[in-house]
Amino acid sequence: MLATDRVETRLPDLKPALTEAQARAEAARCLFCHDAPCVAACPTAIDIPMFIRQIHSGNPVGAARTIFEANPLGHSCARVCPVEVLCVGECVYNAKGEPPIMIGRLQRHATDHVVHAGIQLFEAGPSTGRAIACVGGGPASLACAHELVRLGHRAVIYEKGTWPGGLNTDGVAPYKMHAEESLAEVEWLSEIGIVWRLGVEVGRDVPWVELEREFDAVFLGAGLGADSALGVEGEDLPGVWGATALIEAIKTGRQVDPLSVYSAVVIGGGNTAIDAARELKLLGVPEVRVVYRRGPESMSAYAHEREHATAEGVAFTWRAVPVAFEGNGRLNAVRLTTVDRGCNPVGEPFRVPADLVAVAVGQGRLETLLAGIPGGIAHERGHVRVDEATGRTSNPKYWAGGDLANGGAEVVNAAAEGKRAARGIHEWLERNGGSV
Repeated sequence: MLATDRVETRLPDLKPALTEAQARAEAARCLFCHDAPCVAACPTAIDIPMFIRQIHSGNPVGAARTIFEANPLGHSCARVCPVEVLCVGECVYNAKGEPPIMIGRLQRHATDHVVHAGIQLFEAGPSTGRAIACVGGGPASLACAHELVRLGHRAVIYEKGTWPGGLNTDGVAPYKMHAEESLAEVEWLSEIGIVWRLGVEVGRDVPWVELEREFDAVFLGAGLGADSALGVEGEDLPGVWGATALIEAIKTGRQVDPLSVYSAVVIGGGNTAIDAARELKLLGVPEVRVVYRRGPESMSAYAHEREHATAEGVAFTWRAVPVAFEGNGRLNAVRLTTVDRGCNPVGEPFRVPADLVAVAVGQGRLETLLAGIPGGIAHERGHVRVDEATGRTSNPKYWAGGDLANGGAEVVNAAAEGKRAARGIHEWLERNGGSV
């Protein structure tokens, strides 16, 4: 059970649900393009004109089925997808200088209708007698397991943490989706027969050899590791957080009190940095500053997210890096130095007051986890190599998808890769009975 007074509940939904009338009116604007560019822009290739037409005709259940057939994680993706650079960004209305169709909010309208009402659209296929283990409880494993069960296989998800759902539950910016929506999606998807093993770490609680004996195939969807550290003086001071750890604390607990923070500094230039900065600002922190070692043109964060952050009052310091975190028992300032285009220090260090720091410079790779797999598995510093068509790894009994394989992408990419791997596993079992 999630605590009802956790910090994220203070944050409003920045893209609220459409009413029935609003959804029908917005659906009526769609041109139902042939060879629609919005479909080509979706990693899961949802038939967007079809589901919008179904909403327009008053059939939200049919619309939801169209969405979930393509993307098992369609409920969360409706909220968290960067639609501005995917489907909405490719809407033909953009070229006409008119507002694009609100595809994400229409998708939410349809998926909310079935998930919140408990309308189950799918069922397990006839049993094949085969079983597959999915390691990691995030979007990739969930999409893989759901597709496997529909194909008649037994799917068991092993998650070492407390919550199912992975970053959807504890890592997505709460102004996009609260944790209970992720858990509702997990519960709805799992109803067809997905089995969960929560609090169980493969490689520690369950040896890999035991997993291989029990299951016909293994899917690796364990995501990424802990926040990367900067290795500078004072990083162990209370008040200095890894960005994903801070977001998790805000989403699932009460141990962070933004109301006691006056000045926050976020280190990094990616989407996680912007997410952390925006949620701190939205939670009422008066001064929030993002510090990035290069200029705005080099940020990997989406431009539209940075623009929203600026509009909300987040400040930016460019071409600077921290050289120390300062405080007597607790953080009170960050010492920065400016850098040139090669990130070499120039000029004298300067101090910025800070009660809280979020370090968002990436996450570690799970090389230790991979090292325990019998027979080994090909990877590049923890980035598992897979066959692009099937998701199969160099180890014939293992498939992979999500951040562990793509290095860190969107929920929709994880969903596509999990479903792809499920199809790959199924075809392999059908073809040779699972013999390695």
